[in-house]
Amino acid sequence: MFFLHYLDNAATTLVPEEVVQAMAEALRRHSGNPSSQYPAGTEMKKAVEGWRAVVADALRCESSRLYFTSCGTESDNWAIQAALWQNRHRGRHIITTAVEHSAILEPCKLLAQQGYEVTYLKPDRTGRITAAQVADALRDDTALVSVMLVNNETGCVFPVEEIAALLRRRGSDALLHCDAVQGFLKVPCDPEGWGVDMMSLSAHKLGGPKGIGALYIGQRVRNPRPLLPGGGQERGVRSGTEATAQIAGFAKAVELRREDYEGKLACMAALKDYCRTQLLTIDGMVCVGEGTAPHILAVSLVGYPSGNIVTDLGAQGICISAGSACHQGKASHVVSALGLDKKTAAGVIRISFSPDNTEADVDALCRALKSHRDSRFPML
Repeated sequence: MFFLHYLDNAATTLVPEEVVQAMAEALRRHSGNPSSQYPAGTEMKKAVEGWRAVVADALRCESSRLYFTSCGTESDNWAIQAALWQNRHRGRHIITTAVEHSAILEPCKLLAQQGYEVTYLKPDRTGRITAAQVADALRDDTALVSVMLVNNETGCVFPVEEIAALLRRRGSDALLHCDAVQGFLKVPCDPEGWGVDMMSLSAHKLGGPKGIGALYIGQRVRNPRPLLPGGGQERGVRSGTEATAQIAGFAKAVELRREDYEGKLACMAALKDYCRTQLLTIDGMVCVGEGTAPHILAVSLVGYPSGNIVTDLGAQGICISAGSACHQGKASHVVSALGLDKKTAAGVIRISFSPDNTEADVDALCRALKSHRDSRFPML
């Protein structure tokens, strides 16, 4: 693994040794199937419930409301299907944003082909979405509102708490889902307190392993329809033998992230400010959006294609991204939605931080970007 400066933590995070050890311990000592009735199984069941309680406590919800999944994408898809099933007699209208993760947008495309009507809320040029936009789009036949907490490319924090309050005031039966994959343990996140019906999480965005996520399901969701029917694990609604080692790693990552939690947030926010200041000394560099999440900074080296920048810096051991890693080199729908001019849009890059990053990482990034600009021709 070759990198010297990892600044792509919104794509995935490095796994601390403590998380690796927690997973190894689960594999070595807790090898039973949680559904088995003999002691090894019941011991594992108890361990899983303990790990669930750790994650639920961080989310400020009851453990019984949190269900483990394979990833954030599964959680998103499950939430969409559960909401539409519950409100199948109410209507076939969905409200979401034009800048959601593909785990929301791609299912919505398929649903549109099945006769659902989808309203996509567009951000302003700063990347913001408002509760007023949801209010204007809300209809009697709206079955689902799905709005992310933190945009994964701009770092903009969306007003999920305000949207939940709006739905209550309007007396709407539409269920509210929030993809909080980029927001959990980085910005305030309180689904029960806010009145969010479902909220998606993923472990690998905060130092946990890949292959494990979770879905919070609130009390307004009645008998959530399983996305994966089968053996009836996770209290009968999410089948498949529990990924015990990944769950253990998820819980340990949460514990570690919560240690000196406020200090970690302050560290990332200060580093983001330092990075922004240093980058803006480069001729042609501009900020993109007004993201307030402490860990994501979007900028553009105007006229210099972002794919070339990422490749050049990657060869030097500096890891950043050209938007979401999930786009795999394709044009970003988020950047397109911002209405940027062609040259600005082409140069958009995302820098994303963890509490372990330092000013040395930023300094190396700035030197490499200056060198790239000075040694390459801009697009015509």
